[in-house]
Amino acid sequence: MKYIKQFIIILAISFAGELLHSVIPAPIPASIYGLVLMFLLLFTKILKVEAVKETSAFLIEIMPLVFIPAAVGLVNSWELISGKWYMYVTVIIVTTVLVMAVSGLVTQLVIRLGKKNKNGSSKE
Repeated sequence: MKYIKQFIIILAISFAGELLHSVIPAPIPASIYGLVLMFLLLFTKILKVEAVKETSAFLIEIMPLVFIPAAVGLVNSWELISGKWYMYVTVIIVTTVLVMAVSGLVTQLVIRLGKKNKNGSSKE
């Protein structure tokens, strides 16, 4: 029953992301709205990590299964892609490096801010 409750919480947040996507006229995917909502709820401790921990770990474990339809689509579209493969590879490499760099910088910033807050709050 715990897993069903956790899954319903995750689905509700995803649905809220879908609602925001339909209401806000910005070119942002609904899944991003859902991720931001989940982050804000966890960050503000409105939602405890324990409320979604086990089910989210399970969903992360089975995440590779989600990419199977996309891989099949690539195989089916190979005639269209094969003439421009070098462009796709270039985009993949550049965006991967950019995502890694931005993720690393944001992580370092969050760690530094966490250390500042920890040091600052211990003096009070």
